[in-house]
Amino acid sequence: MDFLSEGTLILCLIGGIILVLLGFLFQAIRVVAEYERLVVFRLGRCVGARGPGIIILIPIVDRAVKVDLREQVREIPHQSSISKDNAPISIDFLWYYKVLDPQESVLQVGNFESAAQGMATTTLRAVIGGIVLDDVLSEREHINNMLRTRLDEVTERWGVKVTNVEIREIIPPREVQDAMNRQMSAERIRRAVVTESTGTREAAINVAEGEKQAAILRAEGDKQSSILKAEGEKQAQLLRAQGFSAALENIYQVAQTVDPKTITLQYFETLKSIGLGASTKWILPLELTDLLTSLTERFGTKE
Repeated sequence: MDFLSEGTLILCLIGGIILVLLGFLFQAIRVVAEYERLVVFRLGRCVGARGPGIIILIPIVDRAVKVDLREQVREIPHQSSISKDNAPISIDFLWYYKVLDPQESVLQVGNFESAAQGMATTTLRAVIGGIVLDDVLSEREHINNMLRTRLDEVTERWGVKVTNVEIREIIPPREVQDAMNRQMSAERIRRAVVTESTGTREAAINVAEGEKQAAILRAEGDKQSSILKAEGEKQAQLLRAQGFSAALENIYQVAQTVDPKTITLQYFETLKSIGLGASTKWILPLELTDLLTSLTERFGTKE
């Protein structure tokens, strides 16, 4: 029984030693990621940053502080500020930072994030206090750059770079919001009136232009119609003249073949018809003398 008790005690001691060694080994071996660094303190003195990869530390002697080198984003909740023209406004924003020197970020400041947040709120109030309300509402980019520059000036000594600052929301006083809404409504009404008047003017111009083009086309059509009509009348007159000329020529040719006696008889028949009329006027044709002469000659010849 004494032998078993001594063996059990030895096994317990060996097991305890193994556990202690494993604990020391766990504390001594650290695996550091690519985006991390370990700031190692040996007996209270900083011996530099280590990593990435496997880092061997001396248990009890070495103490390590892990630092993340990735770009981080933090939110600054709504902060009440007073603008240059004494208007209270509420602003919240995001700020982005990246640790450039892990050793300085540990040695120069106790709690970097808390210190940076306090600095950001103080800087925000200082920046807004130098700008009037209208500029605060319209020049966000300028305010972002001012905040980033001022924060970066402070955090540079901590080995941290402020990469960007973005204002998310600006809440002006209620009275200013109402005035902005009225101004927006008035601006929209003005734009609607301008758009309507512009449309009316363009419509009137289009109508006048259309009427002008229509009048030009009508005048051109009337001109072409008159030209065609005159051309047609000219052609008709020419054809009538040609027909009349051809008729006269035919009459003349036929008349050349008619016996003079026949013509004389036709004259007498015509005179007879005139004499039977109720008119008291006497119409003597110019050819009467020639007819009488012709008849005299003929009758004289017979005698």
